[in-house]
Amino acid sequence: MDNIAGTKSSLTWAVHISVVALVLLWLFPTAGLFVSSFRTADQISASGWWKSLTTSEQNLTLRAGAPADQVQDGALYVIEGNLFDEAEAPQAKIGTWGISARELGAFQPGDTAELRNGSKVTVQENGDYRQTSEEEFSGRRGSRIFVNAELPPDFTLENYEQVLFSGNSQDSMAKAFFNTLTVTIPATIIPIVIAAFAAYALAWMDFPGRALLVAFVVALLVVPLQLALIPLLKLHLGIGIGKGYLGTWMAHTGFGLPLAIYLLRNYMVGLPRDIIENARVDGATDFQIFTKIILPLSFPALASFAIFQFLWTWNDLLVAKVFLIDASGQTTVMTNQIVELLGTRGGNWEILATAAFVSISVPLVVFFAMQKYLVRGLLAGSVK
Repeated sequence: MDNIAGTKSSLTWAVHISVVALVLLWLFPTAGLFVSSFRTADQISASGWWKSLTTSEQNLTLRAGAPADQVQDGALYVIEGNLFDEAEAPQAKIGTWGISARELGAFQPGDTAELRNGSKVTVQENGDYRQTSEEEFSGRRGSRIFVNAELPPDFTLENYEQVLFSGNSQDSMAKAFFNTLTVTIPATIIPIVIAAFAAYALAWMDFPGRALLVAFVVALLVVPLQLALIPLLKLHLGIGIGKGYLGTWMAHTGFGLPLAIYLLRNYMVGLPRDIIENARVDGATDFQIFTKIILPLSFPALASFAIFQFLWTWNDLLVAKVFLIDASGQTTVMTNQIVELLGTRGGNWEILATAAFVSISVPLVVFFAMQKYLVRGLLAGSVK
């Protein structure tokens, strides 16, 4: 019955379910990263991103007004106000509070506590407080009050402002963004150009040793990248390239060429032979055939490899660490910048989430903009 038209086998349903599961596994972390990039540090530490639209319970250290805000009310000096900012005050609610971090639940809203300086403070559920003292308040800062409160959702653009427009060039993600583009664009174009010429030669030109060259290209696909890093770096230093953008472009070109040649050669072999033979009969040279016939017909395969190469080079950290001098921060790429943020600001998860989402935003745009070419290139040759 599985072969009757209009019915689907159990295997088809299993494939569909697997695809949906893979999409969800990819989508949920990305959505979580996006939401977290707009949340504050307190919100991230208090609840998961899936609770970003609900109130969250947080332990906060707040300060009463400074002594400069005091007024005299009869024999007492009084400081009044609200512990929360204007955005939080309408919806924030205090559950318990204290004058010490060790005794956070010592008092309920409406209770009065005596501080070490002899003053007394009363805190209400909405955050209103009244601090009184028989003697004039002194000092520059207000008294600390520790509260356990329910706060409304809080979203901000300050994370992006700090990541993209930081005053320190070494902490600026914008600088790393343009450095990554400087590495990625040439490292994507150069191997495509070289691989297109090589693939045409291996597919349609007869010369001695062509089969051995194809086998050699296939063998290079299994060479670990880590195995070639140090020898390649020594070669660059020996010929005077050194560490810099040029060396990084050449390294990415070398590591990407085997797959590019293999992918494009297999695609070009499947092109109709009659078109090429007719062009040769009409007197077209190999270069004319390549530029006017092969390249236009091979655009799906070229676009497929361009997507892969762009994603690999954009997300690369190892090659950039080896072939780029980034001690001054002038050539730091985004992946390395995120590592630096993780090292220096390990507790600032809102900054890390924002930096990570900025890093993946460009690959996402490239992938969704060119996915139809990716599918056509991967499926090319599967159906005759």
